[in-house]
Amino acid sequence: MRKPLLVIAAVVLVASLSAHAQNTGNIRYKWYDGQGLMHFSDSLTAEAMKYGYDLVNDRGLVVQHVPRQLTAAERAAANKLAAEQAAKQRAAQERANADTQMLAAYPDEESYQISLQQTLDTIDQQIHTTQINLRSQEKALTDLLGRAADLENAKSPVPKFLVDSIAQQRNVVAALRNTLRRQQALHAQTVQEQVGQLAHYRELKAAQEQPAE
Repeated sequence: MRKPLLVIAAVVLVASLSAHAQNTGNIRYKWYDGQGLMHFSDSLTAEAMKYGYDLVNDRGLVVQHVPRQLTAAERAAANKLAAEQAAKQRAAQERANADTQMLAAYPDEESYQISLQQTLDTIDQQIHTTQINLRSQEKALTDLLGRAADLENAKSPVPKFLVDSIAQQRNVVAALRNTLRRQQALHAQTVQEQVGQLAHYRELKAAQEQPAE
């Protein structure tokens, strides 16, 4: 029983291979060159791959289209565009996730405004701390300058350690003043950003509360 089955399988395999070879042999390649002229070939040529080509059967029907090969510059541009689009999609998805989390964390506008105010309160506390430190360091600098002035009025030389201390203290005061300016600028920027954040929250809540159609 097994021998006839093997014979039948072999006959089917040979017939399948013959049909595939016949169909493949009937395939031709059609393409258009840079001047728009049509070309046919029984084999795939470099020019066909350059411009893109169609696989045509023995009845003249296109069975597959293969686009032209991209240049290195075109591939780089396509990869860059794909990366930019993927980045935009990721950013949009991250924003959507953040919006969902925000609505879940702050179910009403009052709770959201409390959160915004807490951010400002933190910055205000930092500003207040810097201001206290600055006043203390400014007083220390004033004391050092006063000591130096007293020596100069007494026609006595100002010792090097006092000159160095004054220079160091001036640097401390300058650094604190810069820190205070940055914190105050951050406060003003945060206030502006929160205006937009609150408007965005209200848009999300309006869309959430809109009845589904």
